[in-house]
Amino acid sequence: MHFKYLLLALCFATLSAQAQTFTAPPPTDVRTMAEWEELSALVITWNPGFGGNAWRKTLSEIVKAARLECKVIIVCSSQSVINSAKNFLTAQGVDYSSNVEFLISPNDSIWVRDYGPPCIYGNGVDSLMLVDWIYNRTRYLDNAIPAKIGQYLHLPVYATTTAPYDLVNTGGNFMSDGMGTAFASKLIFRNNDQIANGEGVDTVDIFGTTNHTESSIDNIMAEFMGINRYIKMEELPYDGIHHIDMHMKLLDEETLLVGQFPLNTSDGPQIEANIQYVLSQFKTSFGRDFKVIRIPMPPYEGGQYAPFGGVNSLDALYPTYINAVFVNKTVIMPKYNIPEDGAAQDTFQKYLPGYEIVQVDCGSIIYNGGAVHCITKEIGVADPLLIQHAVLTCQDNSQTSGYEVSATIRHRSGISGAKVYYTTDLSASWTSIDMEHVFGDTAFLWSALIPPQAPGKTVYYYIEAQAENGKSITRPLPAPEAYWSFCVTQSSSTVEPLRVRLEDVYPNPASAMTVVPVHSNQKTQAVIRVLDALGRPCMELFNGELQAGKNQYFFDAARLTSGVYFIECQTGSWVRTQKVVVR
Repeated sequence: MHFKYLLLALCFATLSAQAQTFTAPPPTDVRTMAEWEELSALVITWNPGFGGNAWRKTLSEIVKAARLECKVIIVCSSQSVINSAKNFLTAQGVDYSSNVEFLISPNDSIWVRDYGPPCIYGNGVDSLMLVDWIYNRTRYLDNAIPAKIGQYLHLPVYATTTAPYDLVNTGGNFMSDGMGTAFASKLIFRNNDQIANGEGVDTVDIFGTTNHTESSIDNIMAEFMGINRYIKMEELPYDGIHHIDMHMKLLDEETLLVGQFPLNTSDGPQIEANIQYVLSQFKTSFGRDFKVIRIPMPPYEGGQYAPFGGVNSLDALYPTYINAVFVNKTVIMPKYNIPEDGAAQDTFQKYLPGYEIVQVDCGSIIYNGGAVHCITKEIGVADPLLIQHAVLTCQDNSQTSGYEVSATIRHRSGISGAKVYYTTDLSASWTSIDMEHVFGDTAFLWSALIPPQAPGKTVYYYIEAQAENGKSITRPLPAPEAYWSFCVTQSSSTVEPLRVRLEDVYPNPASAMTVVPVHSNQKTQAVIRVLDALGRPCMELFNGELQAGKNQYFFDAARLTSGVYFIECQTGSWVRTQKVVVR
């Protein structure tokens, strides 16, 4: 380890032992952790006066799944609440005898995502620290919990509570790619006295905070969290809380999972406008286009979508599948005991192969404005081994030297070695290739070449790295059960014909949310429609540029009368149809 990093490590070790709270920015460059990175703990809050037994059952299901992956810290206001929580967990069949700890701290609510501390690392991977924003609610007991967690875990806390760094923020309105880019809605402006959409909220009267400009907000996020690109999108008309985690989630550094309403319904148009703004104005931290995956937004009971209680009404706090949390090798996501649950779980599994996808019942809690992500907060590991990689897309067979896999790999003790594992047959064994340390622009870059493969093959691969201190990790984290993949195509020296495949629609017969999978070997303009038995269009599912690779579109079969329909996918003169029966 370099001498300067040793000094910093010793410095932060001393601060951690004291578990102090600081109101100035961290003394070194920092990096905000991404949610898919390795966790040491997941935090929830148990408040018996906040919600009924249905809410506590949801928390119990989260504890049951999460404790198999990491420590679960349950915040309780007193020993009597701890005893009550233990009794309830036991009644639900949840073992709390290991990997579950209880922290006594007075609290106002269970929405720990919003008031819990984000995790940052000094110099990217050196030292785990916590950040404490001013919670954008007048729940002062909740607002004190980040400092309490810092004391409990012996971690330094950097608080944005004193001018000129007094920032009001909420965890549900924040997501990071782990590389310096973060997303939020423009609620961040209103929370800090800036005008957004013609209306402002005077938080000075509530919190006594400074009136921040956008540049000063960006500066605070840069100094406290290492966010050098803070992307802010318009608030949604019918979302009562305006938290981004209700309709958008990063699955990795380049993939956005986005909620999709039926065409021209509810917040669908504004969500689409926001996503198009991101796609047109920004690249990923690797300098490439973001990949967008759609997942249906489930309706309320009775098949309704907001608005039906008025703009900004609490009735518009709608169900969502987006509100999920990574817990190491498991993803915990909401379910609502409706037919759409299965398609949503399949979407997570399809794009996160190898992860355990666990659904927990959020049918009661969602109508108070949150689900799984809102009631959990992740704590990173103290000793992270970081792998950041731009996943390979389709490669052509003209690359006779092979397909380069490169990654930034970092650990505070240094990296002793790294490997790429690949296969073209998931039922066969994996082949490993040593990665080489690339010296040049970065001291952290490692690279290897996967040998050339025949056109038409799909290559599956993952990365494994080992630190000098002996720690090892894979990316994706559940590998080899989890992996990335890319296709091998004909040489680009010849014009490759467009190949679009309309895959099997499911479920079929259909009665609710139905998935239309489409695969294309290149970008192309496409129109996807639902036709009735006479060939007349009755729904347009998509009209625009079809992305290369896997695409998924959705329609609500409950809006159609029973009978035979056809899905039509048209790209230029190419048309494919598939029959679907609606019950």
